[in-house]
Amino acid sequence: MKLFKFLLSVFVFSTSFSLAQVVNQKPNIIFFLVDDMGWQDTSVPFWDKRTPSNAKFHTPNMERLAASGVKFTQAYANSICTPSRVSLLSGTNIARHKVTNWTMYKDQSTDSKNDSVLVAPEWNVNGLSPVQGTAHALYATPLPQLLKDNGYYTIQCGKAHFGAYQTPGADPLNLGFEKNIGGSSAGNPSSFLSEQNYGNTTGKFNLRAVPGLQKYWGTGIFLTEALTIEAMLAMDTARMMKKPFFLYMSQFAVHLPFDADKRFIDRYVKMGLTKPEAAYATLVEGMDKSLGDLMNYLEKNNLSKHTIIVFMSDNGGFTRAPRMGELDTQNAPLRAGKGSLYEGGIREPMMISWPGVVKPNTINHQYVGIEDFFPTILEMAGLKRFKTVQKIDGESMVPFLKGKTDPKKVLIWNFPNKWAAGEDDRVVSWMSAVRQGDWKLIYFQKLGKLELYNLREDISEQHDLANLYPEKVRALAGLLSQKLKERNGQLPLYKQTGKPVPYPDELAK
Repeated sequence: MKLFKFLLSVFVFSTSFSLAQVVNQKPNIIFFLVDDMGWQDTSVPFWDKRTPSNAKFHTPNMERLAASGVKFTQAYANSICTPSRVSLLSGTNIARHKVTNWTMYKDQSTDSKNDSVLVAPEWNVNGLSPVQGTAHALYATPLPQLLKDNGYYTIQCGKAHFGAYQTPGADPLNLGFEKNIGGSSAGNPSSFLSEQNYGNTTGKFNLRAVPGLQKYWGTGIFLTEALTIEAMLAMDTARMMKKPFFLYMSQFAVHLPFDADKRFIDRYVKMGLTKPEAAYATLVEGMDKSLGDLMNYLEKNNLSKHTIIVFMSDNGGFTRAPRMGELDTQNAPLRAGKGSLYEGGIREPMMISWPGVVKPNTINHQYVGIEDFFPTILEMAGLKRFKTVQKIDGESMVPFLKGKTDPKKVLIWNFPNKWAAGEDDRVVSWMSAVRQGDWKLIYFQKLGKLELYNLREDISEQHDLANLYPEKVRALAGLLSQKLKERNGQLPLYKQTGKPVPYPDELAK
């Protein structure tokens, strides 16, 4: 009897200790970021109904992720890729970090040289930097550095595009990542094809060539697949080291160039899609397979119950040539696309699976911004106290995941830059915007115009209500101006006078 009681006490103690280890263990985190993926580029509906676009795309693994977690219907990023990625890694809003366009230019004037009226301010063309004193860059403590310092094995896989070429932020290893797979200052690959060595040509320098994947050259393995294989090998390393991992799985898909993934092309040819659109659809399905492969890896290695998966896109879907069709309709019912502060340029597909915390197969309508991920991920990792050199604008989404809402939350965007070529920039250049509750105000800086929309009633932003609700215009214009001033947000300058355009509240008097 005494022996039995002793063995029983040992069993209870060891079981309790094992459970305590599981409870206290930091969760693994996979942040799956897609490049240029629109809100409608999936078979998962993020609206209150299915659309023709949902029927066009085949993303069973996104459906699988949605069933295992929560789907956010009103998640936002910035309208251009690098600003979103800097907000994600720094927790700062675009108005504060001033990386308001992508980091490829040699000087700040390039994005406005073809405009006859405005010139861009001296924005942070060099992107994010962990080194103080880097010219035209945001000096910040990066998210992966904080995770690494707290025991995580940090992996960057795919597109980086945090800093300009030959600046500290161009190398993910300088930003707290212990492993970098294919990441550089490039915003897109020259090629997704192994037959073209992913853009690497012997003897020729190519800024957009994907580095470090030589073993896949000429194998017939599509870039999306090669990156996924390497990501799983990196997770193997973390497991051997007995460390929790943070995998920033940043696929180059579904960005240009629209190289068809031959594994999936027949489905879309049979559907009668145009050649560019069929190729685009294969990029989407290949991305989805990557997501599924990672989920399968977690299941195979008994990691699913202890791994958080976040799915997000970095900006709205690309709606111009070669996708064209009828210009700017690919994100319908949302208006416009990448580069615009209309909903099509900034509203993103977002899902979170957090076993034991998030209820499976649920929908969340709280609006959130990409800078909110910084404190959210740190809280998920158990880091509620942390120090950064930058001021954090993002707010943790964990309360929203547990059922709370905040209808007074404020989101702002600032794009004092030129994105479109020539003078046809009414939709994708020189804009600021603010959202609070169901209301959204857009400031067209070049036109000196304010537009007001109620997104609950008019998701397509077809009915400008500025003339009907002047008090609401004044209130939101004042709020946008206040936030821009608090964050030292920049405004473009008139070429003729060198003076900045007025703040939006000056137009709403």
